[in-house]
Amino acid sequence: MREKADHTELRPGPYRPRVSIFWWVRRRSYLLFVLRELSGVFVAWSVVFLLLVVGAVVRGPETYRRFLDVSATAGVLLVNAIALCFILLHAVTWLFMLSPRAVAVRLRGRRLPPAAIGAGNLVAWMLASALVVFLVLG
Repeated sequence: MREKADHTELRPGPYRPRVSIFWWVRRRSYLLFVLRELSGVFVAWSVVFLLLVVGAVVRGPETYRRFLDVSATAGVLLVNAIALCFILLHAVTWLFMLSPRAVAVRLRGRRLPPAAIGAGNLVAWMLASALVVFLVLG
């Protein structure tokens, strides 16, 4: 049995304007949201790459040398450079813009302002970075 249509020639259906596939580029907030979501792909790539490094080290010096040779190719360097940019975008937008608004820290019964939470995140990031630099450089 054929179903009756919701619209006819005399009574047209609802208006549905065409939306561009890049509708999110027009507003900065939408663009940052989409780029932050896309950054998850590059965060995952960084984890996989790190696991590949560890696997190459475990398999011995020859495997590690071959891995370094492959890692030095232009394609891998380009993907890693793009991944670094996206990871920095993710860190800045998540740690310093979003989490201070989402996290409710109370001190002596009063809620800390978002700026204080963001400053605490920044200090923690700087301390962790200093520790990494100290461990790497000695």
